[in-house]
Amino acid sequence: MPYATTRTSPQQHSRITTNGRVVSMCPGHTEVPGEVARHHEHVVAAGQCCSVMVQTIAAPVDAVWSLVRRFDQPQEYKSFIRSCRLVDGDGTTVGSERELIVQSGLPANSSRDRLEILDDALRVISFKILGGEHRLSNYRSVTTVHEATSSDGPVAMVVESYVVDVPPGNTAQETCVFTNTIIRANLQNLERKVMGRLAMAAPHQNH
Repeated sequence: MPYATTRTSPQQHSRITTNGRVVSMCPGHTEVPGEVARHHEHVVAAGQCCSVMVQTIAAPVDAVWSLVRRFDQPQEYKSFIRSCRLVDGDGTTVGSERELIVQSGLPANSSRDRLEILDDALRVISFKILGGEHRLSNYRSVTTVHEATSSDGPVAMVVESYVVDVPPGNTAQETCVFTNTIIRANLQNLERKVMGRLAMAAPHQNH
């Protein structure tokens, strides 16, 4: 059964020192392999928070990754995005930038993002928000897809983590709860999209 797990407590972060300042290290999720978890270790400065979300999907990893990797078409499963337009690059090259228009009803209108990582071999994608009309300042996200095992056989495990500034007037917990709610909805919609595609392809494969 699909599940989502959050990690939002600052007390669970390890402490490190960088540039003379003590900051936190947001760890990767304990339920994923170490080679995957290392992609989700974020340095969290003062005034920031981070979290990790996990979703399992009973589908081949390649079917899931084919949607997750589309920096140029995040609206394929991220239902809060109305449209996406590439403004620099081809959407597969690191440094590509996109402009998003957000659905009404959210405390945001638009976002400009830059592709930081796209590794098809390791199935890792990362982007950073550069600007726009929203409250997610200095937001950086990493998403990975890897194969895991369950009692029903192989499944795809999607892990999405992020670090972001805590807006003035909000707490770290409030910021993570808000952001996690959006990510959880996206990951659940990703599952529906993937399973729908597989269901549509099944009759053709039987002929």
